[in-house]
Amino acid sequence: MHTLSTRISSAKGLLAVLSLVYLLNFLDRTLIYILFPAIKKEMVLSDMQLAALGTTSFVLFYTSLGLPFGRLADRVSRRKMIAAGLLTWSIASAATGLATGFWSLFLCRVVVGVGEASLGPAAMSLLAEKFPPERRATAQSVYSAGVPLGAAAAFWLGGYLGEAHGWRIAFLALGLPGIALAAIVLRLDEPARAFVRNAAAQRPFLSDVRSVLQAPGLARSLAGFALVAIAANALSIWVPTWLIRERGFAVGDVGNLAGAVMATAGLLGTLGGGALADAWQRRSPHGRRLFVASLGALAAGAWLVLLLGPGGPSLIAAYAVLAFAGLGWLGPAAAEVQARVPAEQRGLGIAVYFLVVNVLGYGIAPLVIGAISDHTSGLTTALLLLPACCVAAVAVLALRVPVLQRKIEAPQARPA
Repeated sequence: MHTLSTRISSAKGLLAVLSLVYLLNFLDRTLIYILFPAIKKEMVLSDMQLAALGTTSFVLFYTSLGLPFGRLADRVSRRKMIAAGLLTWSIASAATGLATGFWSLFLCRVVVGVGEASLGPAAMSLLAEKFPPERRATAQSVYSAGVPLGAAAAFWLGGYLGEAHGWRIAFLALGLPGIALAAIVLRLDEPARAFVRNAAAQRPFLSDVRSVLQAPGLARSLAGFALVAIAANALSIWVPTWLIRERGFAVGDVGNLAGAVMATAGLLGTLGGGALADAWQRRSPHGRRLFVASLGALAAGAWLVLLLGPGGPSLIAAYAVLAFAGLGWLGPAAAEVQARVPAEQRGLGIAVYFLVVNVLGYGIAPLVIGAISDHTSGLTTALLLLPACCVAAVAVLALRVPVLQRKIEAPQARPA
């Protein structure tokens, strides 16, 4: 007989719960973007201030706490970390609807970032222990399906609630469900880790970080992934506002379009990306990296069609291609990072990865785009930075791929 104390111990059960948590994670992270026009109008904000609310506030502590949270995930109960973070960001997201000005909005978004910083390292470390290396990109991609599904829910529900009841009600209604899910997270069965107390686990913090960064081929991969992240994140951060402001779409119509694209092409890219990357990896030791490079090339062309094309069907097709490419890299990138770091540093390795891609993709690039938009002819000019980033990512990931000095999965020989 099942009781509230029954543990969720299967790999599929763990993956299902963590994927749902990630869906809420991305819903709460993305919700503000569809509500940008209403917030801008009520509080009379510039595009750079919107970027600060949508990204800088969030990434400020999301990235700075990522490394210590990543190291903590290698030492303490990961399910408790995830549950505590889920409670924190859910309450902060709901409280956004009570904000009275820019700085109270900014503070709520900061706390959302603090809570969400605990999820990635702990969740991906758990998944890496439950799934073998040859299935890891696929598992990470199923988990990453929370991104398009969370974004779709944010656009659909946020667009509807924002248009019908105002942006404040949207935050209140969509921020609170995570509190109930936290109780389910506490039922996850967590494998015991023999290496937690060994000598390597007691190394100084900076020594641990330095060790991760010295993993063969990791720095090049991180640089390429960061360039991809700049373009991928802009799809959620700026394109809804661009459609409303420069193409004349209504808020509800953008919510429906963005939600449909994310739930179809985005979900297909997220799930298919993992399976395809695993297949590429079986053929080449650089397979995952080259697969992400191919997505970067595809996205470069789609950005140009979206921004400079005539609109209509070509705009929708380009948007769908960008959703596919912009989400198809998530599982392969996480699997690539975890393949290159020792088992006892998986949490920290993912935290380093998040730090690099989020500082550039969420922290710096949106501010640059907002500043360019404020001081030029508009968002279209600013967003032309994105296809250039995609081309640069292809160059970093695909050109002059180095020969690895050891097999990619060699770290798995260490205790797990």
